[in-house]
Amino acid sequence: MASPSDLTDILQTLPSISLEEMSAVKLMNRTDTKYLLNEQMLAGLAQQWPGLFYVQENLYLRTAGYKTLYFDTPDALTYTIHHNQQLHRQKVRERIYVESNLCFLEVKNKVNTGRTKKKRIAIPMEEFGSLYDTAAKRDFLREKVWVTRDELQPRLQNAFRRITLVNRQRTERITIDSGISFHNLLTGRDADASGLVIIEVKQDGNCPSDFKRLLREARIQSHGLSKYCLGMLLTDDRIKYNRFKPKMRFVSDLIGRELAIAALPS
Repeated sequence: MASPSDLTDILQTLPSISLEEMSAVKLMNRTDTKYLLNEQMLAGLAQQWPGLFYVQENLYLRTAGYKTLYFDTPDALTYTIHHNQQLHRQKVRERIYVESNLCFLEVKNKVNTGRTKKKRIAIPMEEFGSLYDTAAKRDFLREKVWVTRDELQPRLQNAFRRITLVNRQRTERITIDSGISFHNLLTGRDADASGLVIIEVKQDGNCPSDFKRLLREARIQSHGLSKYCLGMLLTDDRIKYNRFKPKMRFVSDLIGRELAIAALPS
């Protein structure tokens, strides 16, 4: 049986793709399919990767650190829209690519056709954590943010490690996130979701997908859960949560320990 330690060895056998080469596979307007796994399932799946995928390499590293800060209204409007299953939704975030020392302000839209559209601008690292402090950022937000005209506030920060794969045809990108942790800036609560692996298969159109085929063969079905919603559920006791209760039970069973919704009595 494959173990998580096997994953590092497998990654070293894959041909690499650089950040510069990845520029042709940005997929800023795409369809996303999410899957939830545990680390042992991921290690087993990885046995099938050689010959099918490139792995992104940067600074001789094949995993990358990310830090993301999500912004929301005081009543958690962007979270609530997602909870209420509205098909047209939006998230505003700042993201640090740790090893690359890069920072971006991003607006991510999910539209009712199921496509994800992301717009972003580079910002200096020292501006991480503030949203309206420069004219460039204010202009970008004024043009791209529709969910509210009120000022958004820093709400939830996460950190995780990411593996990025690209298929040989360079028509899809697969992101594999693990070691996920959260800090809620409003409640002061921290949460640890280590053991959970969130995979996104990102495609421009309906091209054939070797990765989805491997998942089907392993009988792994798609399950959507955004990291923002997960972090809010674990750290904020004042938000709606009913629609996510079955998903949280599934995740707890998957990783073999309880991830408790903060709003439920302990």
